[in-house]
Amino acid sequence: MLKTRLIPCLLLMNGRLVRSEQFAEHQVIGYPLHEVARFSEWAVDELIYLDISRPDGDVVGYDIGRDDHKVDDLRSALEILEHVSRTCFMPLTFGGHIRSLDDMQVLLASGADKISVNTAAFDTPDLVTAGSRRFGNQAIVVGIDVLRNTDGRSEVYVDCGRRSTGLRPQEWAREVEGLGAGEILLQSIDRDGTGAGYDLELIGEVSAAVNIPVVALGGVGTYEHLAAAVAAGASAVAAANIFHFKELSDRNAKRALQRAGVEVRV
Repeated sequence: MLKTRLIPCLLLMNGRLVRSEQFAEHQVIGYPLHEVARFSEWAVDELIYLDISRPDGDVVGYDIGRDDHKVDDLRSALEILEHVSRTCFMPLTFGGHIRSLDDMQVLLASGADKISVNTAAFDTPDLVTAGSRRFGNQAIVVGIDVLRNTDGRSEVYVDCGRRSTGLRPQEWAREVEGLGAGEILLQSIDRDGTGAGYDLELIGEVSAAVNIPVVALGGVGTYEHLAAAVAAGASAVAAANIFHFKELSDRNAKRALQRAGVEVRV
């Protein structure tokens, strides 16, 4: 039986590491290169970096911080990836602002093992198929961000949660699987940064709709939330804040999963 993966997710905004809450509020919590060395020494299985910088037209600006806080004068997400990959000794997924096969190629050549596409998958679905054919479907992750409307109905949103698509998540998940995606990164916008736990109903619906792995993200507040996502159907569990703000979070997370009967790598 495949073991459940435990995956920290790190969010980049303008070159800084941030925590997010419901895709609307962002708090700077550190610098991207400092974290990867720490995680490489932990018992986590993979690492996800998502660049959520807001574009100004077609240009994405980066600011690593004050002059005394610069890290090797890094000025782009690509440069950050190149440096991160040198000390990352686990599979690394990188996503954000990917619009073409060339973008995918550059990221994979710069150290990413997988790339995650979200808005581009919706706007140009053929990109998923083309990427899968060129790089293999194991390298193509499609991010699906979901918001529950006032009537409780779940809907896929793109553009960092700002644009509605009219699609139900399970419907879109089946479509991207057919396009060639090898994995889905499923995030609840409502639960993001709240600590209220994963949207288990959402995880169950999407996991039941596809045959590819579903990585759950958004809402972890306690270690017990991780096992609940696995019970709902997730193949892997990802989280952000709990890894930043709790001591020994990797070990305690895996212990909680083991207590719940979930097979994990130790």
